[in-house]
Amino acid sequence: MIEQIFDRTRLLTGEDAMRRISETRVIVFGIGGVGSWAVESLVRTGISHITLVDSDTISPSNVNRQLPATTLTVGEPKVEAARRHLMEINPNADIRAIRMFYSEDTAKEIDFSEYDYIVDAIDSLKDKALLILNATASGKKLFSSMGAALKMDPARIHTAEFRNVKGCPLARALRNKFKKDHTFPSKKFLCVYSDELLDNKGATTETCEYKARINGSLAHITGIFGLTLAGEIIKDICREE
Repeated sequence: MIEQIFDRTRLLTGEDAMRRISETRVIVFGIGGVGSWAVESLVRTGISHITLVDSDTISPSNVNRQLPATTLTVGEPKVEAARRHLMEINPNADIRAIRMFYSEDTAKEIDFSEYDYIVDAIDSLKDKALLILNATASGKKLFSSMGAALKMDPARIHTAEFRNVKGCPLARALRNKFKKDHTFPSKKFLCVYSDELLDNKGATTETCEYKARINGSLAHITGIFGLTLAGEIIKDICREE
C-alpha cells in the first residue's frame, strides 16, 4: 500500500526524481502555521526523512491555522502531534521530533551536514537571524518564510531571493539586524513573503515571551506559505540530473 500512496507523485516526476525525493533529508524549524503545512506536503509527496524542531505546545489559539492543532491535541508538544500525524500518512517514514527552541544556547545541537534542505519557519527575530546565518554558512539549501501574519489576500504571496523581498516588515527587520551586527548570510536563499500588511481589528489575551505583540493570521495564508516552501524543495529536487 505504501508504494501506491505515491503513484500520482511518480506519474508526474518519474522514477529517478521519485527516488531522489524519497532519499532527501529535510529539517524544519517551526511547526506552526507555516511549518506544519510544509511538512504535510513534503511527506505526502514522498519525502521520508524529516526532522521537526519546535519547543511549543499546542494552544487553543493555534487551532485556526496549524495543521496538527485540534481541540483534541491542545496541550501536546507540536512536534509530537505533528510526528504522529505524519506517521499516519507514511508509517515507513523516518520522522524525528526535537522539542527545542533554536537559539544561541541550543544551536550546536543541530548538525546541518545531516540534511539536504533547511526550512526556516520561525518568527523570533533574533533566533531567525541566527538560523539564517548558520544555515547559509553550512552550505545547505535554505528556504525561509517571512511574516505570514496580518495577511488575507493569497494573490499577494510571492517568492524572491531574500535581498529582493519587498514590503515585508520581518524581512526589513532582518536586513537591518544583519547590517547593525555586521554579519550577513553566506549565500543567497529563497523566501516566501507577502507585501500585504493589514491591521489587527480585534483583541486577544494571548501572550508570547518571544513576540513583541500577537498578530492575527489565517489558515489559507499560512497554509500557502508552507505549501510554497515545500513546493520549492520538490522543484529543486526534480531539477537535479
